Amino acid sequence: MRPMNTRETHIPFMKMHGLGNDFVIIDSRGQLGRVDNTLAKAMGDRHRGVGFDQLAELTDSPTGDVHLTFWNSDGTAAGACGNATRCIAHHILLETGKTKLHITTERGDLYAHDAGGGLTSVNMGAPLLNWDEIPLAEAMDTLALPIEGAPTATSMGNPHCTFFVDDAEAVAVTELGPIYEHHPLYPERTNVQWASLIGPDHIRMRVWERGAGLTEASGTSSCATVVAAARRGLTGRKARVDLDGGTLFIDWRDDGVWMTGPTAHVFNGQWRLT
Repeated sequence: MRPMNTRETHIPFMKMHGLGNDFVIIDSRGQLGRVDNTLAKAMGDRHRGVGFDQLAELTDSPTGDVHLTFWNSDGTAAGACGNATRCIAHHILLETGKTKLHITTERGDLYAHDAGGGLTSVNMGAPLLNWDEIPLAEAMDTLALPIEGAPTATSMGNPHCTFFVDDAEAVAVTELGPIYEHHPLYPERTNVQWASLIGPDHIRMRVWERGAGLTEASGTSSCATVVAAARRGLTGRKARVDLDGGTLFIDWRDDGVWMTGPTAHVFNGQWRLT
């Protein structure tokens, strides 16, 4: 997947997805990073580009097996992307024959392993729960924000706003998502989730991602939702999350929030530079 020289006219990439949450992955190991916001936005256009929810670039890590940098489809930076991390982990585990990986990101050090049965697990690190870590615009209780519906704020390397509702299926996500994404309490915008309980430690959740819009799944959103549910006493620290695109299993342990689910490789391609 890596180019043969630095004077390239095309950039090789892979298309992968986790539960329909889709990604373009560019391997820049062995050379300087090549992705900027202009390239990310052009490739992210579903009509004139490749189309994706997030783009991930692989570069060399001085301390881990690989370093990951993420962009949203609108060209903005994404501090973390759980499903993309799992997809890349699965790819590198197959590539190297390893059973465990140490991944470095803006979020921090993440660890992944093959969970068996076609599933991949990644530790997304400890949730950030203080208002200034998320960040919010001013000091407040992050368990119940002063917004109608009293959502919970969490950071998993990117900001999250989680509403607990009677029926997530009934929420007009495409109408409400942009409103809360740009809410003034979130100076860096936010991912927004609507979650409802459908059984003990079993959640139905839908998501609007900042910079990407309505997506079929979101790994960090699933982690944030279980953290929020556990903090509010609605579930334990381990739960199943059913999303539009499938199911993730979240386990908030002492060493971080572990996420387990399937991944899929869609195709390889070449992006022509103009």
